[in-house]
This record gives sequence, C-alpha cells and structure tokens, in this order.
Amino acid sequence: MGFFGKKENPEDLIYQAMSLIEKQQPKGAISLFNKVLKQDPKNTQVLFNKGLALNQIKKYSDAVTCFDRLLEINPKDSQAFNNKGIAFAEMGNLQGANKCYDSAIKADPKHAASYFNKGVLLDKLNEHEEALKFLEKAIETDPKKPNALFYKGIVLGKMKKHEEALNCFDNVCRKFPSHMDSLFHKGIELAEIQKHEKAIEIFDLILSKHKDNPNIIYAKSRSKAALGQYPESIELLKQAISKNPKVIRAWAKEEKAFTHLHNDTRFRALVKL
Repeated sequence: MGFFGKKENPEDLIYQAMSLIEKQQPKGAISLFNKVLKQDPKNTQVLFNKGLALNQIKKYSDAVTCFDRLLEINPKDSQAFNNKGIAFAEMGNLQGANKCYDSAIKADPKHAASYFNKGVLLDKLNEHEEALKFLEKAIETDPKKPNALFYKGIVLGKMKKHEEALNCFDNVCRKFPSHMDSLFHKGIELAEIQKHEKAIEIFDLILSKHKDNPNIIYAKSRSKAALGQYPESIELLKQAISKNPKVIRAWAKEEKAFTHLHNDTRFRALVKL
C-alpha cells in the first residue's frame, strides 16, 4: 500500500524493478516484483523476471517455484522451462534440468537457448558426441549468436579434434572480432597442433589488452617451452605463478611442454616439484 492507503501502480513498480535489474540490483527488483504479485498473482511478465532475478542471486529453489507458477498459467512456456532447467542444473539436479530443456524444445523447436543449454549439460556428463548434436541445432537455430559455436569448439578440443576446434574459434573470431575468449582458445588450439609461433602472436595480442591475465601468460610460457626458449618460458611462468600460485603450479606440474625443465632448479623452485 502507498500513501493514504492507495495501492502503488503496478506499471510503475515494474518499471522501477526493471531499472534495478539493469543496474545489477536483483534483490531490490525482487522486492518490487513481490509487491506487484500481491496485487496480480498471475502477472506472467513479473513471474518470469522474478524467476530470472532469483536465479541471478542463486536462490534456485525459489526460482523453480516461480517458473512452476508460470507453467501452471502457460504449460507451453519454453522460456520458463529453459530457465527452470538452468536453476535445476545449478542445484545439481542434472536429470531435472535435462527434462526441462527437452520440454522447452518440445514447446518451441526454435528455442536456441534450450539446445545450447542441453548441449552444455551433455558435455558436462562427458557425452560429447550428443552434446555436439544439440550445439549444432543451437547454431542452426540462431546463427547470429557466438555462444554455441564457441562452445562447440570447446567440446571438440576436449575430444582432441584440434583442427576442427580451431576452425570453430576462427569462425567466431571472424564473425565477432571482440570475442576475446575465442581468440584465446584459437591460440590454445594452435599450440595443440604445434603451431607455437602463431599461438604466441595471439597471446601477445591479448596481453597487449589484458597484460595481467595469468592464464594467457601461462599459455605463452608453455609455448615458449615447447619451442625450447626456456629462460623466457621460466620468466613468464614466474609471472603467472605470482598472480595465481595454486592453479598455475598444478598446471605446470602436469604439462608435457615443461618436461625438459624438470631438472632445472629454478623451475623446480617455482612449481615446488
């Protein structure tokens, strides 16, 4: 209730809530959505956006409740199924998530996000071939977005299909020049097929914009080691370890490119062999 017992205007509340969402303030938005739902419990726009906001603040069980209310109103709401699936996946209920993505696809065979999310889920379950089928459907359904093509490259890399993975990342870079993750993974795949000089060119390009990123510094160090440029490799490895000691040391211990350095006292001290 507002001043003098008057109800607050739902449209004004929704406008304020969406403004808070844009400002990355989902908790405040949820509070306003709740006010609207007290007046209009079946407002589908508000239920959907409240569910999204709940997912954002990691209240996944509450988000599922929100999307279930939506699905009671419209049993064929593909977006509600998809986002309910995301909540289930975050809760570790992968079977439930999988069913939700299937329901979203059945409700709307052109719902690219559900194909993508199911592909990601199958990849996490190590069902890489099946994952690729759904990622392909996501690419086919919405070719203007980079996420499915990028993730297809990730899956192909895990399958050791490095030339195919490189082709995916190359395509993303060509269509979306500002997609830094694809550029980085293009460098990784070039290193995997022993094209270390080209990989280093890419790592240098990224480092010119993100000079403190330990993953990129480490990747460059690894390629330098593969080329036998050990002093430079060790210096880069030192920089990477200073920024993320635990992770980089663990990677370096397992990395084949550093095998020749296992008897090097400086290397041993850096990675604590």
